[in-house]
Amino acid sequence: MSSSPETQVSQGIDVRDLTVRYGDDTAVDGLSFEVAAGEVLALLGPNGSGKSSTVRCVVGIQTPQHGTIHIAGHDVARQAQQAKAAIGYVPEQASLYEALTPMETLLLKGRLHGIGDDAIEARGGHMLDVLGIGDRAHEPVTAFSKGMRQKVVLAAALLPDPQVLVLDEPLAGLDAETTQLAKELLALETSRGRAILYCSHLLDIVEKVADRIAILTAGRLVTVGSLEELLDQPSLEAVFRHITDAVDPATQARRLLEG
Repeated sequence: MSSSPETQVSQGIDVRDLTVRYGDDTAVDGLSFEVAAGEVLALLGPNGSGKSSTVRCVVGIQTPQHGTIHIAGHDVARQAQQAKAAIGYVPEQASLYEALTPMETLLLKGRLHGIGDDAIEARGGHMLDVLGIGDRAHEPVTAFSKGMRQKVVLAAALLPDPQVLVLDEPLAGLDAETTQLAKELLALETSRGRAILYCSHLLDIVEKVADRIAILTAGRLVTVGSLEELLDQPSLEAVFRHITDAVDPATQARRLLEG
C-alpha cells in the first residue's frame, strides 16, 4: 500500500517544521523544504539567518526542539545511523585529525562505512590524485594549507558514494582549477541522482550550480524557486539584498572610505 501524501518523504532531503531555539532566541522557526534526488538546492541567508543551525540538524550533529528531517528516507532522529551513512558532508571549516595523513583519514572514513581497505586505497588514491594532492597522500595534514585540507574533506565525503551531499562553503580555500572541478562534480553527482544541499556566500557560483535557491531570514524561509523565478532583478545579489534587507556593498564601501 502506498503512503499517503502526508507521510511521503523525499528520497533526498526532507525537512519539515524545523525549529531550533537557544534559550529564548529562535534560530530556526518552523522551516520546511525538500531537496529532491538529482537536484541542487542552494540555501542562502545573511549571518544569523539560521543556515548553520539548519545544516547541523540535517547532518545529525544537533537536535532540534521540533520538526522532522529525513535523509534518503531515513528519519535522522530515529534512524540516525542509516541517515548519517547516506550523507557526505563538507563543512566550511575542515576538521581533520592532525596526526593522520590523507590516506589514513580516508581509511578511517571508509572502514566506518564498511568498505574494504583495498577498495579504499584504490578509490581514495585515485581521488587524491585527481584533486592534486596524491603526492602528499602519506604526509600528516598538520602542515597542509586550508585549500589542501578542504580537498581531503571533499575526498572523504565522496568516498562512500553517498546518496545525499551537504556542502557548507565547499569551495573555501580551493584554487581556481579545483573550484571548476568541484562545479563539474556537482553536475555529475546530480545526473547520478544525488540530492545536494549547497550553502555558500559566493552568489556567482550559486547562480551556476543551483537548480533552486532558498533564502532564509531570521530563521524563516522567505522565498524559494529557480534562478529564473527569482530574477526579476538584475542579479541574484540584488535579489538577495532586496529580500534580506542587506546593505548594498558598494554603498558600504564608499561610506567606509569617506570616514
